[in-house]
Amino acid sequence: MLDVLKQTAVLAGRTILNIAPSSADIMIKEDRSPVTIADQMAEVVIMTALSRAFPGVPVVAEEAMMGGACPPTDGHAFFLVDPLDGTKEYIAQSSDYTVNIALVEAGIPTIGVVYAPARRTGYAAFKGRATKFLVTPEDVVLEHGDIRCRAKGKELTAVASRSHSNEETQEFLRVNRINACVSVGSSLKFCMLAEGYADVYPRFGRTMEWDTAAGDAVLRAAGGHTSMLDGSPLIYGKTRQLSDCDFANPYFIAWGTE
Repeated sequence: MLDVLKQTAVLAGRTILNIAPSSADIMIKEDRSPVTIADQMAEVVIMTALSRAFPGVPVVAEEAMMGGACPPTDGHAFFLVDPLDGTKEYIAQSSDYTVNIALVEAGIPTIGVVYAPARRTGYAAFKGRATKFLVTPEDVVLEHGDIRCRAKGKELTAVASRSHSNEETQEFLRVNRINACVSVGSSLKFCMLAEGYADVYPRFGRTMEWDTAAGDAVLRAAGGHTSMLDGSPLIYGKTRQLSDCDFANPYFIAWGTE
């Protein structure tokens, strides 16, 4: 399964790279977030590949969900897909956007792939093992090796969203005496923790499960964890929520070590 997910992410990444952001037909969704033809075409690539390789496994994908297509997931393993996480970064021609595919089992993202097409770099998680991979210009996947979160030192480094930092984030950094903070877009924040380049990712802003599942899978496999503000683990497959819509996340803190 992991090899299929990697190849699918790379193929979706190629689709995105072949579309110039300047001609990507930027549209605004109901939630006021941008979407482009690159998002839509990459999702078609992923949905087609997953349905062929894993028929019968539900796929919850961002753009399909926005169009009202919500497959039943109760009691089932299912995929969470964000075909282009960091659309704002893509439009700005930054390299921080990613393709995200994760398998969720019993509320936990157990298998995940995060691929940054503009960087030709990816991260993968499979049953407790986190790895990094590189991709050649010919879209050949080259394994780079295992990755692991670093041990906490006296000075912590945070990683935060470039587009969504706010007063609550700044207060978290102040209370925890964190002076070093790196800004980066998309699910790469989870991967920076997993690779040992930072210690904590506080998120005091709205996210959806497809935004976080693949990166969270990589982080957990590398020895980290993601918790809600009450300290309980962030879970997936959240439907019929009283406070928000299906598959919406609460605020959370992702840590590189326990």
